Amino acid sequence: MDLPVMPPVLPMLAKPQAKVPTSGGIAFEPKWDGFRCLVFRDGEEIELASRTAKSLTRYFPELVESLRTALPTRCVVDGELFVAFQDRLEFELLQQRIHPAASRVQKLAVELPASFVAFDLLALDTVDCMALPFRERRAALAGVLSDLSPTGQVHLARTTEDPAEAERWFREFEGAGFDGVVGKPLDAPYAPNQRTMIKVKHARTADVVVAGMRPHKTSTDERPLLGSLLLGLYDAGGLQHVGVCATFTDARRAELWAELSELEVPIEGHPWSFMGEGAIANPDRVPGTQSRWSGGKDLSFVPLAPTRVVEVGYDHMEGRRFRHTTQFKRWRPDRDPTSCDYDQLETVTAFDLSTVFEE
Repeated sequence: MDLPVMPPVLPMLAKPQAKVPTSGGIAFEPKWDGFRCLVFRDGEEIELASRTAKSLTRYFPELVESLRTALPTRCVVDGELFVAFQDRLEFELLQQRIHPAASRVQKLAVELPASFVAFDLLALDTVDCMALPFRERRAALAGVLSDLSPTGQVHLARTTEDPAEAERWFREFEGAGFDGVVGKPLDAPYAPNQRTMIKVKHARTADVVVAGMRPHKTSTDERPLLGSLLLGLYDAGGLQHVGVCATFTDARRAELWAELSELEVPIEGHPWSFMGEGAIANPDRVPGTQSRWSGGKDLSFVPLAPTRVVEVGYDHMEGRRFRHTTQFKRWRPDRDPTSCDYDQLETVTAFDLSTVFEE
């Protein structure tokens, strides 16, 4: 491979912002919920690189063939890998595509085919495009990808300079699995590993039950520190594990471990006493179970009496769980733990993913 921009390249990043800016000079795109991916193509040779510059090529053989058909012969393109299922993006299904067994990779390539959406151009033929302003890179990208089919596996990201349109996307596209919008300064060059873009994500709160905790990786017997709170919500089947809350200062970690240790109970009789059954297949996985993502880590936890309620911030749900680690807001001593159920969560109106590809 001999390109004007060669791997490894770390992609340009975004810093969070509370609202869609209205100052002008910014191009907006839907924020895709997938794997960031840089595509390097030199003739028949194609390399897919992750956000951390690790190779993804072997995991997506079906997409490699589609990229050979869709992309220019020599180019470097920034974009996102995603898996769509029933008219929405499904990150958990995308995660399943990363598997060590070649036979499993081939099977999933048929059962869960991935797609790629392109949103920036770093190189074209013999030209390094990174110093060009985004408006020129985007125009060049649109020019070379003008013949893409909306039903294919390779797409060109939708874009607008209208803040009102971006605000509409922010509201409506979540129903198809998007988690916000991204803004890119039109005059900015491509800056690898720099947060020169902005991202506006959904922000919500929920009252959840604290039913367990894990020690921090630096915790010792002499100075135990909280690593994460294990959170639950009630439904007809009992208390379901929905995620974790893990961002605290060291001083607060020590205080919380001492405070919550008083609530420790035997695992027998705890709502999650059945942990370990159906570790991967169970959609409401409980803590302490292994999966292909745990890498053999110690996932044991300290079971706590489910009597404390905490308000946490989150962006969106993935199925029955929080998509990302939640943010601690405050304790809610006024809440009855059994009243913390799924009904309090905001219902997102479904949106047809196929319409996102329509300009």
